[in-house]
Amino acid sequence: MYKIRFFYITLIIACLCTKASAQNKASITGTITGENGEVLAGVHIINAKTHQSHTSSVKGTYKLDCEAGQSITILFSHIGYQILEKNFNLESGQKLEFNPILKEKRENLNEIDIAARQKLKNKGIYLQTKDIDKIASAGGESLENLLKTLPGVSSNNELSSQYSVRGGNFDENLVYINDIEVYRPTLIRSSQQEGLSVINPDLVSSVLFSAGGFDAKYGDKLSSVLDIKYKMPRRFEASADVSLLGSSAHIANVSKNGKLSYLAGFRYKTTRYLLASLDTEGDYNPNYKDLQTLINYSFNQKLSLHFWANISNNKYSFKPKDRETNFGTISDALQLKMYFDGQEKDEYSSDMEALTLKYRHNSRHLFQLIANRYKTVEKERFDIQAQYYLQDLFVSQGGDKNKSLENLGIGTYLDHANNKLNRTVNSLKLKADHNLGDLHLQWGIKALHEKIDDRINEWQYRDSAGYSIPFSNSQNLLAYSRQALNHISGTHMTGYTQGDYKFGNESGDFQLTAGLRYHHWSYNNSSFLSPRFSINYIPNWRRQMKFRLAVGNYQQMPSYRESLKIDGTISSKLNTQEAWHYSLAHEYLFKIKQRDFRLSSELYYKDLKSLIPYDIENVRLRYYGDQKAKGYTAGVEFRLNWEYVPDTESWISLSLMKTRENILGDNRGYIARPSDQRFNFSMFFQDYIPGNPSYKMHLTLIYAGGLPVWVPKIGKQGDSFNMPHYRRADLGFSKELLDTKKVKYKGLLKHFKSMWIGLEIFNLFDINNTVSYLWINDIQGNQYAIPNYLTARKLNLKLSAKF
Repeated sequence: MYKIRFFYITLIIACLCTKASAQNKASITGTITGENGEVLAGVHIINAKTHQSHTSSVKGTYKLDCEAGQSITILFSHIGYQILEKNFNLESGQKLEFNPILKEKRENLNEIDIAARQKLKNKGIYLQTKDIDKIASAGGESLENLLKTLPGVSSNNELSSQYSVRGGNFDENLVYINDIEVYRPTLIRSSQQEGLSVINPDLVSSVLFSAGGFDAKYGDKLSSVLDIKYKMPRRFEASADVSLLGSSAHIANVSKNGKLSYLAGFRYKTTRYLLASLDTEGDYNPNYKDLQTLINYSFNQKLSLHFWANISNNKYSFKPKDRETNFGTISDALQLKMYFDGQEKDEYSSDMEALTLKYRHNSRHLFQLIANRYKTVEKERFDIQAQYYLQDLFVSQGGDKNKSLENLGIGTYLDHANNKLNRTVNSLKLKADHNLGDLHLQWGIKALHEKIDDRINEWQYRDSAGYSIPFSNSQNLLAYSRQALNHISGTHMTGYTQGDYKFGNESGDFQLTAGLRYHHWSYNNSSFLSPRFSINYIPNWRRQMKFRLAVGNYQQMPSYRESLKIDGTISSKLNTQEAWHYSLAHEYLFKIKQRDFRLSSELYYKDLKSLIPYDIENVRLRYYGDQKAKGYTAGVEFRLNWEYVPDTESWISLSLMKTRENILGDNRGYIARPSDQRFNFSMFFQDYIPGNPSYKMHLTLIYAGGLPVWVPKIGKQGDSFNMPHYRRADLGFSKELLDTKKVKYKGLLKHFKSMWIGLEIFNLFDINNTVSYLWINDIQGNQYAIPNYLTARKLNLKLSAKF
């Protein structure tokens, strides 16, 4: 609701921001502050009658000339604060001093009396960003950790920021920051290598997430869209955080005349402390850094320029020593011991720059021209030899789990990779918004050129009991090999048009949205059109309810990774993936013991007309680019939101889903897709001590079904099995060290807005969750899937300060 209120406040301001001349002059001056006494820069001061507008300076001061001898209404408006409306009647020549105090917005989880027009605009889930930095997250990605508790979103890896939505995979999700699409690395194969997510939570102002049925203004992916907006600084602010997992800092400010503002954030992350709890012992050295900045300059009320840049460098090196993994059951308890030689060194560097020119012709028409560049260089190098011993412990017959009673297999494998990928993306986009009363029109066109050069050189040699696998009398064969030099260069031309129409009658309020997308790719000379439609309805007979129906076509041009065959070469048959989304959603707002609740439910079906099969290995997706499949996904989702204590939103989510595919030509019929997670229960809970909100608690809990598994790299042959269920709980406690609302500090402490210390408990119940499998053979040639476990229980200390 916050995002919607901000939209209408901005719209009101834009409508009123026109100049008018005054006759009998008088003036009002003063200093604008918040409830805590902080001065507020960038406050809009508007004469509601003449539409004359001014903005407060960096010191919070303002001066407004107005008409004398008649009643006037002045509005004081600032993002994040309630609009203050004040009436005046000044004499000619009078100079009045008025020092307004603006109150922060404290919106309830749901306000049943909110205007129907505002409720109708919701087409996804808006997440509160308040206290997001206090959420316990093993990977350090607090926003993505929060996303994983939403209905339809699933992940079985706390070290990764990647997620799948409604049976899709990681590559099917759109992510935007300030209308700029961002990308994820290509070569990363495990979550240990992943590094920092591009989203910096210190800079975020609003988050919108849609799990399906999203508008045509968003891009061409099959599953979901995450729309992030960064802050527009209105006054000075800064923060600094340090923990056992790294550190971060950000700063923001605005010039004295309010025309120039900037926002910058730096992050450093290392997961060495967490990786030490993995089964494989060794020297882990992960170092991840990024720097982001957003610079805004307003030439006048119509024209502004915005520059966003992100530079990141993620390095991961690893020298494994040994590994011991116990697995199986009481009746079949097994143990794997491994001894390693060699090392791994990976580096993923990227930079992204975007320049946005905004032109607001008037309050009804906005045009944006966005130029964007993305460059990444990814290197993956390792030579690791491992000797393994597979042993039966006979625990059910009285054996000691620490002593081997029978040797089942002995062998050696050697893994080699020397991969390098260069990717450059340049794009230019023009988009426009036209507010025509109850009709809102949007359109956009975009040209994007992408160039990829990829050297693939990876193989594995495997030996079991002195025999190479696969066995040959004449030569040593590799168990797996991928060799290729690939080059792709092509231009994407896309466009969309979309209209939103709001109206009401005796039955209720409606919002109709219809849009159409066009996409052409020069590399394979293919094109498609994607129509999308949705309707929101709030009935008059129950104003606390909302219904939404969405139907749309979603197509996805094959990315570079989707174009590859299992041997690493580019397929000559590039398939465009396609799905039709059908969803029916319901939302009910109600109160229990004066607490606001929201119950949301959604029934959906995805008709997957065209798919590219793939395997999941940890976080790497390996596509079979020369194969084609069709399939379906069906499911139902529930989410209950409430405020257990004021201003702290909590929720529980339940998702039930089934997704299957039929690979054309294999004569096997429908089989489970790799993302077929039948159920997912999650919770995000916040609380504080009554009467002492300086002590806070945040809990995230996930219990999800296991994903299906096949032997990798050989296609969907043979039978599959399911991983164990994923069970994870992360708990965070925090204590506010400074209470600036009640205490006026002196000396150095007067510069602090807040300071808190936190204790985080990762994997609260110390459960061994499986992320993938290591496949080895015994003496008889039987194949075993050895689970690769995720991190164990760990503690983290965190100190945070805001200025």
